[in-house]
Amino acid sequence: MNATEHLRLFYENYDEDARLLGRAGQVEYLTTMRYIEKYLRPGMRILEIGAGTGRYSHALARMGYRVDAIELLECNIAVFQKNTLPGEKITIRQGNAVDLAPIASESYDMTLLLGPMYHLFTPDEQRAALTEALRVTRHGGLLMTAYCNNEATMLRFCFMQGGITDPHFDPLIDKETYKCTSNPEDRFVLHRPQEIDALMEGLPAEHLHLIGTDMMTHYMKDAIEAMTDEVYEHYLRYHFLICERPDMTGITNHYLDICRKS
Repeated sequence: MNATEHLRLFYENYDEDARLLGRAGQVEYLTTMRYIEKYLRPGMRILEIGAGTGRYSHALARMGYRVDAIELLECNIAVFQKNTLPGEKITIRQGNAVDLAPIASESYDMTLLLGPMYHLFTPDEQRAALTEALRVTRHGGLLMTAYCNNEATMLRFCFMQGGITDPHFDPLIDKETYKCTSNPEDRFVLHRPQEIDALMEGLPAEHLHLIGTDMMTHYMKDAIEAMTDEVYEHYLRYHFLICERPDMTGITNHYLDICRKS
């Protein structure tokens, strides 16, 4: 199977629409929305590339923004369309993040790339997705890109679950640097901050934020789900306080990199 077929098989058997529900899942969603809302201005036109089932696109459309969405997989598009409410100024079409040729340059005030970098397996594909996202973003507009963090996989899968000794993953883990590589069969691509910087080098973008959108949440998921409302509110306040601290963000499952097109 090629990369797209592996991805389709995964998402046809995974409830992506429910991933950001529950108290633990909400941390990533609330953090991402917090930073999106920080930069929203009236009348902005928004593009979401790799929109999945549309959690962010629909939220923004229901706030009154005009949103266009691109999604690779038919199964996600079907859920996206099912979740669309009357009156939403929103469109969805099938497409690939590495080639947005049908979209004119400088079309959007804010571009969201919140899923594709998880599943693009070569630096050329990753760079192409970033280049295309910036191309369709207006000068001075925002690009927000999500990445999966290498260290969270090392800690949670390799050490907490014992995956470090699984023969299947042995060729994918450098035992000197503990950097994970990925192939389409394993679906998810992992990054470190310096690799994000290297991908962005030379692109017309001013860096604004690198955020850990879920930080330690998935290491203590059961405890978070059991929190009282009061404790959970304190947890969120603490999380928002530390989610940009460079000494803390290495623990996160997901990064959100925000830049302004220059």
